Amino acid sequence: MMMPGKLQSSAAGNRRSYRWLTAALIRAAVVILCVMTAVFFLIRIVPGDPAKMILGEYSTPEAIAAMHHTLGLDLPLWEQFIRFVKLLFTSGDTGNSIISGTSTRVLIAERAPVTMLLIAMACVIAVVAALLLATVAATNKDKLADHLIRIFPAITLGMPIFWVGILFIMLLSVRLRWFPVGGVGEGWSGMLYSLTLPAVTVAFSQIPTLVRSLRAQMLEVLESDFVVTLRAARIPGRVILFKHVLRNSALPTLMLLGVNISYLIGGTLVVEQVFGIKGIGSLLFTSISNRDFPVIQGIALYCAVSVVIISLVVEILAKWLDPRTKGTR
Repeated sequence: MMMPGKLQSSAAGNRRSYRWLTAALIRAAVVILCVMTAVFFLIRIVPGDPAKMILGEYSTPEAIAAMHHTLGLDLPLWEQFIRFVKLLFTSGDTGNSIISGTSTRVLIAERAPVTMLLIAMACVIAVVAALLLATVAATNKDKLADHLIRIFPAITLGMPIFWVGILFIMLLSVRLRWFPVGGVGEGWSGMLYSLTLPAVTVAFSQIPTLVRSLRAQMLEVLESDFVVTLRAARIPGRVILFKHVLRNSALPTLMLLGVNISYLIGGTLVVEQVFGIKGIGSLLFTSISNRDFPVIQGIALYCAVSVVIISLVVEILAKWLDPRTKGTR
């Protein structure tokens, strides 16, 4: 039976958790509103006229003016912005594509599954590789394995992701024929097989920072007093490592992964171009080339919302993982 004092403490803890979650949701909404405004105005600063892209180089001024009127581009900027916000809140869409006339939401929904699968695979590969490498390095401090793993981030951090992708294609696809050069296979098994090499390429850019962060945190925890006490109590080393050291070391690395998600999404868009994958990245590049404002706005907004939601989930996970934060915010 719970004592009255404990009930009051639990209720106060729940209130603090609700206040923290409400504040986090408000922060996320403000960030999305800021991104929405920035995307709308920044795209219109970019040189190029969508009407000329549609009508061609030799179109007459009268035809261009008529196309501007059809697309609503002859309206004052503030009026275009109000129409954009109203459409977004009423239908969740940023309008029809200027080039194809198809709804932006439909275009993104067609391409999103491939991109989301690629990001998920890259995250899994990056986390598993970082856990293995950091564990080996931390448990073999100043030995050969540790030195070799510490050299890895120093070499790979400066490599452009598209260049790494080209190297992988040349070695693993063209020379060894282990993976397809590009495109997406049929069915789930075909998709997973064809997306493995692009996912490794995206993960390659994240592994060095994750390994460096996790190794440093593991070394700090391994040398802490409570681990020394556990060893003195003859607790098996494997139990100490997996139950205590990894859990206490994972928090900063988890926060780092959350911050890197935006870079991960950006890297995925580039890698899609290198491997000829028809995902959000290829749609974005085509839309930028055609000055297709609604589609560019839609992709930027949906990516921003995804990053905000993932960051929020990471914050909640970090709060759950770190017992010191429970009921303190």
